[in-house]
Amino acid sequence: MHAFHRPTDTARPELLDLLRRTDGDPGRRILFTGATVVTMDPTLGTLATGDLLVAGSTVAAVGTDLRARGDAAGAVVVDASGTILVPGFVDTHRHAWQGQLRRFIPDVDDLAGYVGATLARYAPVYRPEDMYTGTRLAALGAVDAGITTMLDFSHNSRTAAHSDAAVQALVDSGIRGIHAAMGPHFGDWDRQWPADLGRLVDRFGGGSGLVTFRLAALATAEIAGPALAFGPGLARVAAELGVGVSVDAVFGRASSAAVLDWEREGLLGDGLTLIHATGLTGEAWRAIGASGTRVSLAPTSEAQIGLEDAVPAVDEALAAGVRPGLGIDVEVALANDMFTQMRALHAIQRMRAVHAVHAARGVHAARAGRAADAVRGADGPPDRITTADVLDFATRQGAATVGLGATIGTLTPGKQADVLMITADEINNLPLNDPIGTVVLGADARNIDTVLIAGRVRKWAGRLLDVDLTALRAEVAASRDHVHRAAAAATGDRG
Repeated sequence: MHAFHRPTDTARPELLDLLRRTDGDPGRRILFTGATVVTMDPTLGTLATGDLLVAGSTVAAVGTDLRARGDAAGAVVVDASGTILVPGFVDTHRHAWQGQLRRFIPDVDDLAGYVGATLARYAPVYRPEDMYTGTRLAALGAVDAGITTMLDFSHNSRTAAHSDAAVQALVDSGIRGIHAAMGPHFGDWDRQWPADLGRLVDRFGGGSGLVTFRLAALATAEIAGPALAFGPGLARVAAELGVGVSVDAVFGRASSAAVLDWEREGLLGDGLTLIHATGLTGEAWRAIGASGTRVSLAPTSEAQIGLEDAVPAVDEALAAGVRPGLGIDVEVALANDMFTQMRALHAIQRMRAVHAVHAARGVHAARAGRAADAVRGADGPPDRITTADVLDFATRQGAATVGLGATIGTLTPGKQADVLMITADEINNLPLNDPIGTVVLGADARNIDTVLIAGRVRKWAGRLLDVDLTALRAEVAASRDHVHRAAAAATGDRG
């Protein structure tokens, strides 16, 4: 065995060189030893001190002492003491093409403000190269923050070239990407979608194996007209291609009526994911839960931008028997990491649960009654969710939400080795008392020491690999400046 010391040891450059030379070798084995292993597998649980063996692209074994295993012979051994191993986070919904517009509207107040500023003003002037730059930047930022899988809800597919650029950006970033294709809301486009999705599957489906596809749509015709609204026609396209469907802008009574229409048409089910699902009726939630339809929440988006009632629908989902995945949504106004999503949801739901208890007791009824009434179908006030719940949403449930539950989401032998090594002995995390609590409430992107995706090293010793930051900065700035100038010219805005 090639033995090396814990992550901060000076031997790490030699170890990295060895790992990089053997990346992609199906016979290469890596043995992480002495870590706290949070498998997120209900059967395997959490090992206070354990080992993880990676063989090629998969998890081979999890246990308390794996050095004696025959398949560990010749493994590269990484002393991971002082760290926590967890599955990679899964972002179930992000509009990645907007990467170069990060935080340009940090205080946007509502959906209309976002739509007007981003989809109506900037989206129409994007070139294919801008799609590539924004998407790659978002994907690299995701990997840096421990997100190993990202569903890119790519709703600016103006031409086939725009789509090709977005998919190529996912491939080049090394992330496990799901390209969910949709036509643009506004402006001129080639009307090649949804037919062009088949060409994308044929062209990119065999590549690295890390990029897969879904069809993307809106819930109703309210925002952009009937062509983008999910229904039997788009469901047939997805079924013929064998891909799942992600539906955005699922809000309020209009979307509730749409959900019931989909139920009657037989369109609900495990291959369908509804994004946001805020302000839905009890009947809509009954249909969602009964059919096994998936739900993706974007906690900071719903609360900060104010989508429908501005309350992430976690209680409604849980009351209907649905465990949701989590997503980032839009970097134009929001944080781009999963730690923020977990903490926001954890805090908001627990506040809401307390308000519901107070309402049930007749305390602060006017203030808390809305929260209690909103949890339709629950038997009394909701229980408070835990840090284990939100980590489950960010990993195992996220994988199921994007159709990859059998492939990723837990550190289970046989699944793909999408692994995070999080430092637990740095100033913000030490001493390690509760590993799940530390991941959810203590850690942040600085603690993501190592990222493996399908067994390949993508981040090492806190540094993202294969990224020329100087060149990336110049590319991103040039693209941002172009879209600003082009949008101003198109609207006659001299400011």
